[in-house]
Amino acid sequence: MRIGELAARAGTTTRTLRYYESRGLLPARRTGNGYRSYDESDLRLLRQIRTLQDFGFDLEETRPFVECLRAGHPEGDSCPASLAVYRRKLGELDSLIGELTTVRDTVARQLARAELAAEAEAPGGPEPQCELGGDTW
Repeated sequence: MRIGELAARAGTTTRTLRYYESRGLLPARRTGNGYRSYDESDLRLLRQIRTLQDFGFDLEETRPFVECLRAGHPEGDSCPASLAVYRRKLGELDSLIGELTTVRDTVARQLARAELAAEAEAPGGPEPQCELGGDTW
């Protein structure tokens, strides 16, 4: 298939494919008339790259997975280099989760403090609650 068809099937642009080619992530096979030529394995490779990027991997982090696919591994993530990237990314995510949990706890404490301060500052104490119910209005 040619570059336009591959881009359409992969849900990307020809410009992106040319960029991947320039970075060595996508093979640059040419037909006799000079057109780029791709096959189903290239589509699978692009889908792997896109999935990893959707998960937050940067383009360079996808390289070991691409190389693993090219080496004939069906999923592209069973090679030692791919496993190392997974481990590193998992460590980064754990760290971010820890940082976000700390920020969330701080914001929750600030909110609780601010709500108490707002109640204390309100004239006459807390705002009256409107209760609807019963037979009277």
